Amino acid sequence: MRAMSAITDQLNAQRGHLFPWSPVFLGTGIGIYFTLPVEPDVVHLAAVAGLSVVLCVVACSRAGFAFLSWAPMLVVAGLCLAAARAHLVAAPVLDFRYYGPVEGRLVSVDRSPTDAVRLTLEDVRLSGVAPARTPARVRISLKTAERIPEPGARVMTTAHLLPPQGPSEPGGFDFRRHAWFLQLGALGYTRAPILLAEAGTDHLAVAKLRRRVSEFLMRGMDGRAAGFAAAIVVGDRSNVDRQSLENLRRSNLAHLLAISGLHMGLLTGFIFAAIRQTLCLLPWIGSRWPVKKLAAGAALLAGFGYLVLSGGYVATERAFIMVSVMFGAVLLDRRAITLRAVALAAVIVLVRRPESLLSPGFQMSFAATTALVAAFDALRQSAVPLGPGWCRPLVALLISSAVAGAATAPFAAAHFNMVPHYGLLANLLAVPVMGMVVVPAAVLALCLAPLGLEIVGLAPMKWGLEWILTVAEQVAALEGAISQVSAPGGWILPVFTAGMLVAILWQGRLRLLGVLPAVIALLCWPSAGRPILLIADSGGLVGVMAPEGRALSRAKGQGFTAGIWLENDGDAASQAEAATRWSEKMNGLPVWQRAGLRVRHAPGKRKLASVTDCDDRDIVVTTVGPESGGTADCLVLHPRVMRQTGSIALDAEGRLQTARSLSGARLWTQWQPASAEVRRLRDILGAEPK
Repeated sequence: MRAMSAITDQLNAQRGHLFPWSPVFLGTGIGIYFTLPVEPDVVHLAAVAGLSVVLCVVACSRAGFAFLSWAPMLVVAGLCLAAARAHLVAAPVLDFRYYGPVEGRLVSVDRSPTDAVRLTLEDVRLSGVAPARTPARVRISLKTAERIPEPGARVMTTAHLLPPQGPSEPGGFDFRRHAWFLQLGALGYTRAPILLAEAGTDHLAVAKLRRRVSEFLMRGMDGRAAGFAAAIVVGDRSNVDRQSLENLRRSNLAHLLAISGLHMGLLTGFIFAAIRQTLCLLPWIGSRWPVKKLAAGAALLAGFGYLVLSGGYVATERAFIMVSVMFGAVLLDRRAITLRAVALAAVIVLVRRPESLLSPGFQMSFAATTALVAAFDALRQSAVPLGPGWCRPLVALLISSAVAGAATAPFAAAHFNMVPHYGLLANLLAVPVMGMVVVPAAVLALCLAPLGLEIVGLAPMKWGLEWILTVAEQVAALEGAISQVSAPGGWILPVFTAGMLVAILWQGRLRLLGVLPAVIALLCWPSAGRPILLIADSGGLVGVMAPEGRALSRAKGQGFTAGIWLENDGDAASQAEAATRWSEKMNGLPVWQRAGLRVRHAPGKRKLASVTDCDDRDIVVTTVGPESGGTADCLVLHPRVMRQTGSIALDAEGRLQTARSLSGARLWTQWQPASAEVRRLRDILGAEPK
């Protein structure tokens, strides 16, 4: 009874501080949906919902526990929201390789990780493909530079298309799932010119406006600053060069390129302060009208305009929701910046786009915001002095950069396998210039453009952007600017997040217990083992763990997959360097042997035909079908087999993992039934891809 009384007292102490837990439980339900091995049907969802109602009734009948009755309901709501969203965005996905005419309406232009210009088309037509099987959207990379028509125009070309691919390794980032929620049913490339089939229509007027503003900025500025300006004003990254992007990442300034919370906060904060101060200078207005609320309303309108102009990307939408909650609190005479406001913004984002829970942008932005609000609230409650008035902004900036950097570092390391060591220095040198020079100058340039005086704003804006890019370049060039880290185990990030949420949201001394699991997760991160064998789902690359790091079977080709493997290993080597680590070969083919198992890589018909000396414990990985030759005694992993397994990994204990076994039978996986080769693979390695 004494223990139950203590628990009840602890729970009662949380009253009045419960709403910030709402997105936590909602997100838990969403996370459960994405980890399920099979797609839940309506019957299962209804059963879970019924069980949650029973739990609510039981909780309400116990004194002290009644207020927890909403927790299971939020978990179930998150599960159902994610399932509903996945079905609502369902669209055809190409299930074969296609080469031929492609026609569609141009909706956006961006750049790929390899710096190629990409076009996203909707209302697509493919030759010989029925409308019911035609993807809603396709993305095509251009191999040659050329003039791109305005968004809204119907264009045509001849392109190679293929379905979105699964994880580069089992348990890795699942682009196929990401593409499902974008309704992106095919990707490919073209070497043919882009032809205009039909002029643009008015339903993409905003996209046209964005294109014209981007061209306006490119004309008004030159060099690398012009591409940076277009990226932060209208979200057009197609003119940001690859080296600048790499420098921004290595210096921890890449967040300045994404239109997210910082940009939205700086813009709306500048508008709010400027209008409020201007109105206060007019005594007959300042003394009679609610100046603060008028300024907040104007800032909200400016934020909405920025949301529309920047293309309405998920990160920008999330940022607008957060500032809307903040200025809405001002309009309602509430504190603008609280954990309740952050929680409300998170709930709105998760309800609108449940899949955003898995994105680095959602995790990092809300981690930074939550940590900042909690840190400054603790400083306010403890009355910690920040020094004399003249240095308080600098101290606040230092604290903000340190807290935000520490809060986002584990998430950035988990997703990007990189830890910038001089990020605090770079942010202290760059962020003030972004807030005090670039953002005000951009607003001034756009306001003066109709008068032909845009140079008044563009000149200081260019200076500020050049300064930021120079800081990024110099910091990125410092010795030891970054450290590579290996990918964490699947449990590391959730446990760390749960622990820190308890430490921040729980009321009372027991909150300190949340630090323990967070510390354990960080300490266990380096011990997460990496696979000793990796096989790409195309059959075009094999990687094995050597004493000096990952050894790759090819020095060229499959560069994207090779880069992902090396990044997840925390290995800074290039593909060519990793290929020199593979020392063992047989008849000119890379071979790997372990405990009676022998794996050879034979890409292409000629190399596969050269494999004649193997037995039933041998595995040959190739890029061509079995009809191309080779011995019947080998287990040949060719593309048709790999489509049933996805990428393959073997850990140090000899356990087999496949992308299929970890992704499960979901809406976006489209796995084929297991063949005889897959069953034989199970027998050889002693584990079965599910």
